[in-house]
Amino acid sequence: MAGSNASSCQTLCSSNCSCLGYFYDSSSLSCYLAQHQLASFINTNASNGAGMSGYIKVQSSPRSSPDSSSSNKTLIAILLPTIIAFVLVVVVGAFVIASRRRKDEQRVGRRASRSRDVQLRRQRSPGSASAHLVRDLDNDDDGDDDIVIPGLPTRFTHDEIEAMTNSYRTKIGAGGFGAVYKGELPDGSLVAVKKIEGVGTQGKREFMTEIAVIGNIHHVNLVRLRGFCTEGHRRLLVYEYMNRGSLDRPLFRPAGPLLEWKERVDIAIGAARGLAYLHFGCNQRIIHCDVKPENILLADGGQVKSADFGLAKFLTPEQSGLFTTMRGTRGYLAPEWLTNTAITDRTDVYGFGMVLLELVHGRKNRSEHVSDGAGVGGEDSNSSNGTAGGSSRGGRNDYFPLVALEGHEGGRYAELADPRLEGRVVGKEVERMVKVALCCLHEDPHTRPSMAVVAGMLEGTMERGEPRAQAPRFLRLYGRGFAGPSEGDVMKQAMVGDRTRSETTMTTMSGWPSYMSSSQLSGAR
Repeated sequence: MAGSNASSCQTLCSSNCSCLGYFYDSSSLSCYLAQHQLASFINTNASNGAGMSGYIKVQSSPRSSPDSSSSNKTLIAILLPTIIAFVLVVVVGAFVIASRRRKDEQRVGRRASRSRDVQLRRQRSPGSASAHLVRDLDNDDDGDDDIVIPGLPTRFTHDEIEAMTNSYRTKIGAGGFGAVYKGELPDGSLVAVKKIEGVGTQGKREFMTEIAVIGNIHHVNLVRLRGFCTEGHRRLLVYEYMNRGSLDRPLFRPAGPLLEWKERVDIAIGAARGLAYLHFGCNQRIIHCDVKPENILLADGGQVKSADFGLAKFLTPEQSGLFTTMRGTRGYLAPEWLTNTAITDRTDVYGFGMVLLELVHGRKNRSEHVSDGAGVGGEDSNSSNGTAGGSSRGGRNDYFPLVALEGHEGGRYAELADPRLEGRVVGKEVERMVKVALCCLHEDPHTRPSMAVVAGMLEGTMERGEPRAQAPRFLRLYGRGFAGPSEGDVMKQAMVGDRTRSETTMTTMSGWPSYMSSSQLSGAR
């Protein structure tokens, strides 16, 4: 087709369905349409082929509409949040339903257990069944599960406690807070279950608040609280199990394997670290109030952990079998218990000093040899626990802290070590432990080192302290033993000194007004 330009040639091919392409000769303005079969009209050898160009028809690529793309994005923006919100509503609803169902099941189980207990009491004592029922209803709280306190450890039901202890079959210890039983959790780990007895009028919420504090204390030298039970009037604590028991067993037993000297040093350092953490490492400072060998537990691998910390608040004033008018165990009480002096962390330091001396000597600090069957405070004699280094006459006491003080003043430290370890002790370490112990036994709490300093001195990372000459004055007077009505005057002289103090007085059975006697302060346990 002649007389055509390139544009018209393209239009002709586009409008013809059978056109597969076209050739355009610019020199002659000719257009050639290729139909049914493509071939080349260009002769590369010909001189007139220079102006010839060819084009092939192809399908044009589809173009997306801007309006369509915008509508798709809008649809996604609407659907995606809707789907997410729906999924969240379903998940939250399922969680709420499951929680309510679990609470309902626990309430039903608790009521059924309480009904069984009441029926059993009726069978045992029909006349007092109504009284038991009233007491159970007064002590129980169906709203137990509604008490939410952050930091609580695992809560067990009483049925779970009975299952893990095999109905309290194996009793492994007892103390001022109650009996302790061996148990096993479903995962196979062993635990020690302590029955807290005589918690007084303390409410369930207050008890659980204290448990939350104890449960959040984690230290390698402190026994871990794994759970608790507050079902009805019951108060039980579930601790990790320490398979070697308390320190007093291997330390004071007359026969059996001895605690070697290195292990005693490690025990002293571990116990000091645990107490230092209670005093300075916790969010709330905790005063143990009952530092003694029975509350230092041992396990394989050299584990040393303090126990029963934080429980002093749970005791009632009536619990006075092992405990004095306040808190603590006789034989480890600081002098400030006798006065209106504030009880601080240095009170624990005094008790720890007593434990240090017992670790050095291998026996209890106090033993009595009594003539005519009457000793200080009318306590029974027990000559089997006598200590070397002192003599006794007519009711006078062998009081090892006084023996240690005299040995320190004479530089005779080797004589203070456990004679059963003869040849196996390190003299420098004996001297260090005795000096640290005597620093802990200073009469004035402000002159005693903190437990952090005590731990550093025992480790050798801090300069060793020297006991002050007049600081253990109370220890000197107490160690000589007192008897008779004049004891009050002697105790007053020991406690008042150059300072004005307010002493706590008490009246004896004979009508003599006196201060707390030495036997009441540190009598046999």
